[in-house]
Amino acid sequence: MTSNAARVLAHPAREEIRVESVLHALSDPIRLRIVRQLAHDADELACSRFDLPVSASTSTHHFRVLRESGVIQQFYRGTAKLSGLRTQDLDDLFPGLLASVLGAADLQEKRLGGALQQA
Repeated sequence: MTSNAARVLAHPAREEIRVESVLHALSDPIRLRIVRQLAHDADELACSRFDLPVSASTSTHHFRVLRESGVIQQFYRGTAKLSGLRTQDLDDLFPGLLASVLGAADLQEKRLGGALQQA
């Protein structure tokens, strides 16, 4: 039997989140795509709901980078691993950063005609 402790994922505490880690996490096109989908589609999504053009192990890596940088929170609900943006924490620590990055990504997608979805 698996203990509940084994299913708890490590996250940085709010005061441990650093802007350079957040910017690094958001600099990758796949990770930015994940964050955009979370911001636009739902509060929480199962990892299986993301259609990413990478292998499952690479997807796991991208989610881990986002979680360890403090951009997302992840938790288990049953057998599904759900992800959600840490919007409140990011907005409190770095006012306007997440909204600016997401807005810039939206403008870039319009300018490039959806090329970001292929990244």
